Amino acid sequence: ACDFFADLMRDAGLTVRTDAWGNLIGRLEGAEPGAPAVATGSHLDTVPEGGNYDGGVGSVAGLGAIMRLRARGPLRHPLELIVFRGEESSRFGIHTMGSKVMSGIASVEAWRDVKDRDGTPLAQILAARGLDLARLPDAVRRPGELKAFVEVHIEQCFVLEQAGIPIGVVEAIAAPIRLKLTVEGVASHSGATPMGKRRDALVTAAHLVLAVEDEARKRAERRIVGTVGILKVAPGALNVVPGRAELWVDIRGIDETSLIETAGAVTAAAERIAAREGTQVAVDTLASDTPVPMDPGVIAAIEAACRRLGVPYRRMPSGAGHDAMNMARIAPAGMIFIPCRGGVSHNPDEYAAPADIVRGMDVLTETLAALAA
Repeated sequence: ACDFFADLMRDAGLTVRTDAWGNLIGRLEGAEPGAPAVATGSHLDTVPEGGNYDGGVGSVAGLGAIMRLRARGPLRHPLELIVFRGEESSRFGIHTMGSKVMSGIASVEAWRDVKDRDGTPLAQILAARGLDLARLPDAVRRPGELKAFVEVHIEQCFVLEQAGIPIGVVEAIAAPIRLKLTVEGVASHSGATPMGKRRDALVTAAHLVLAVEDEARKRAERRIVGTVGILKVAPGALNVVPGRAELWVDIRGIDETSLIETAGAVTAAAERIAAREGTQVAVDTLASDTPVPMDPGVIAAIEAACRRLGVPYRRMPSGAGHDAMNMARIAPAGMIFIPCRGGVSHNPDEYAAPADIVRGMDVLTETLAALAA
């Protein structure tokens, strides 16, 4: 997909390169040599059984906006279109990997031990693509290299659709804390082991799933959500009491205090449940990020673009994480949301109407024009 998209970038007149992680970067030079670039973009990868619009909309809208601006004539600042690789956490349990690398917050040492669910090391996967894990620092963008970053994305919820508002201007992006809970029990014969003598890892895991649900619901008014997205059980035989279970937990929020509090409560619940059930639980933190406010100047530019175009909008938070939250570390950042049908995302039924996509591209075009003028 990235190879195909790179050809589209070249056809649009962009100079195209890939960085040390494999992020795809297309550039249209500006009128002022050495001026920092105004960037846009998103990602092309998706989740298992995902949809066509999460990430794809921002990549395509970015390309369309830059094509329009190229036709208008040079702006003062260069424009860049970035397609980040590995935005979704499906394979490694680490989200927004490409923008983490670009913004300088990826740890080469920590990632040396990262493997996918089949046990294949990340370093081996990169090497097969001609990339070297040790060279990731080469992909970090220098301070002042980018003037701003703006990302278009489907909302992934139903707020805009239900309100009948075509554009969301993101004020802040929620951050996730990702935990892996590993339960160790004792595998034993399902017929011969009395109920009172079992150390069933799956029973402990079942209580943990409910604990994640309970702790998130307690803080729902503070916009905390909690999900167990993966549950593995071993040995996985009908006549064996499960001896091991692994849960991958995703906790998200836009308030850092509530986020940390929820993760701590889940960890404490795991200890209590394991002690009660006679099992052991190890808690590993896969990711712990901080909620990110968007830049007031970029927010103002997006809102001004909406007003110029006569497009209704509303300010709103993003419950999902995006590459923009990492890019905000190295440049003023903002996000433009468009509606998606029924709020469905990470699902084959995910859908955004062409008119909504084009409207998002319209707003992006005017936003980039203002920022790059």
